[in-house]
Amino acid sequence: MAANYSSTSNRREHVKTTSNPQPGFLERLSETSGGMFVGLMTFLLSFYLIFTNEGRALKTATSLAEGLSLVVTPDSIHSVAPENEGRLVHIIGALRTSKLLSDPNYGVNLPAVKLRRHVEMYQWVETEESREYTEDGQVKTETRYSYNTEWRSEIVNSRNFDREIGHKNPSAMAVESFTATAPFVQIGRFFLSAGLIDKVDNFKPLSLSKLEDPHVDIIRRGDYFYHSENPKYPEVGDLRVSFSYAGLSGDDPDLGPAHVVTVIARQRGDQLLPYSTKSGDTLLLLHHGDFSAEEVFRREQKSNSLKTWGLRAAGWMAMFMGLNLMTRILYTLGDPLIPSALHSTSEQPRRGERPGFAVSQLCHVRALHTRAIPLPASASVTSHLMCSFVKCL
Repeated sequence: MAANYSSTSNRREHVKTTSNPQPGFLERLSETSGGMFVGLMTFLLSFYLIFTNEGRALKTATSLAEGLSLVVTPDSIHSVAPENEGRLVHIIGALRTSKLLSDPNYGVNLPAVKLRRHVEMYQWVETEESREYTEDGQVKTETRYSYNTEWRSEIVNSRNFDREIGHKNPSAMAVESFTATAPFVQIGRFFLSAGLIDKVDNFKPLSLSKLEDPHVDIIRRGDYFYHSENPKYPEVGDLRVSFSYAGLSGDDPDLGPAHVVTVIARQRGDQLLPYSTKSGDTLLLLHHGDFSAEEVFRREQKSNSLKTWGLRAAGWMAMFMGLNLMTRILYTLGDPLIPSALHSTSEQPRRGERPGFAVSQLCHVRALHTRAIPLPASASVTSHLMCSFVKCL
């Protein structure tokens, strides 16, 4: 194993080369046998995914059609109509919370449904690139490891680096990310259930231009608070903090008007709860903006259609991958059946290539067999079938 090292400013890299003998027939057979089992599981999983997706799509479409036929719009959101008790209602209005959300450590106070603190740390990050080649009868792998410093919101464990020395990251952050959520959220007289509050996720960055530095060891630059001696030239372990919010409550001279949403849910008193349909599904919808009931259900039907086709494509892809993995063993089994004279000494099959290298070579040789190596009729037919199978895959 060989290694070379180099460094340029914040970027460092080194290269390692490992050598292994070319895999024999039994080793390749073992690898493809394991792949055949994985392929079978993937193939069966694709059927499960496709059939469950079709059932889900039908149930969702039926529930949406039922909801559209039953939904009612109250005359006012500022009063609770007893005649709508237990019914599916369509409500439009501005979000309102009972108290401010705050982060006293940074002097942030905001009337919103959610306030998110996002913390990033300046850390070493390892990337690797590998290439495989054959030399002197051995399969060699050359891996290039690169190290750069980046702002990351998750801890990068430097113990997993190929070379931790000189690229060590802290094991924890002094400040952590968190999201504060208002306990009570209203539209007029109606209170949103926890499921509806979870759907308020249209986060927008919070400008920090009017805030002061909360502590002497914290510096504000743009829309970040830096835990750093020099934010322009950060060091590994430095932190930066930003804020975002979702669902502005009430009008604000700096942030704009209150956030308006459209909700479709079951009315129970002054609560907006999930509605159970006859097909066994639930309806609890929240869309950002002002939409009619028809538009909400049209958007939901479109979303259901996109999800259905996306899962169908995933199922078909899994089916193709499963078939491909299961049939690769045929290439490996076919290699010993080809006369060794047909193998070029300069073009040996490599690890990572398709195991049927010799089979593909036979496809080329067949066209010349009358002049080069005459093959029996049965061998010619067999090679024709194998070549056709290779082309299909």
